[in-house]
Amino acid sequence: MGRYLGSSCKQCRREGIKLMLKGIRCESAKCPIEKRERNTAPGQHGWRRGKNSDYGVRLREKQKVKRFYGLFEKQFMKTYGMAERIKGNTGENLLVLLERRLDNVVYKLNFAPSRKSARLLVSHGHVYLNGRKCDIPSVLVKVGDKLVLKNADKSSKKVKEQLESNPNFSVQSWLQLDSSKPEAMVVAMPSRDDVQLPIEENLVVEYCSK
Repeated sequence: MGRYLGSSCKQCRREGIKLMLKGIRCESAKCPIEKRERNTAPGQHGWRRGKNSDYGVRLREKQKVKRFYGLFEKQFMKTYGMAERIKGNTGENLLVLLERRLDNVVYKLNFAPSRKSARLLVSHGHVYLNGRKCDIPSVLVKVGDKLVLKNADKSSKKVKEQLESNPNFSVQSWLQLDSSKPEAMVVAMPSRDDVQLPIEENLVVEYCSK
């Protein structure tokens, strides 16, 4: 499984917005976006952020979606192909499929501080899906799926610490969480309103459909 080994903050600077790749640390003063002198694109000439062409605007929107969810190009285009084959709005279908990824669900349940951490939690075998260990972050959950943690102190300790560190975290209505165990269930499919990210999916579709 490939993964990005570069600086997470560099990705945020390239897109010009906070991608929340480091969880709560992105809300602190340590975030380079908060530092006026570093709020530029990375690279020697990053300060020359000019006006994008129409193609550039669509490309940046596609890159933003990929980086929010931590995908590579091949993974993203495979998901886009699935979205095209589903009836309805392709852009909304794409975002719903991305929301249904197991690593994203683990993040939305506050089991991990970021999607990157959630991906590691899944790939290291700490999460069980419907009673079976599932170490594939890209698995799509469906209604009725049940998520529990591996029966090990190391697994539960990490998640309980995360839940306790953010007690005011609000779980979305399509997920049901029992934080005392902790375990969760998917009670509905996510909608476009559940994608609380600054994304214009129509621009992504325009880029990918060419």
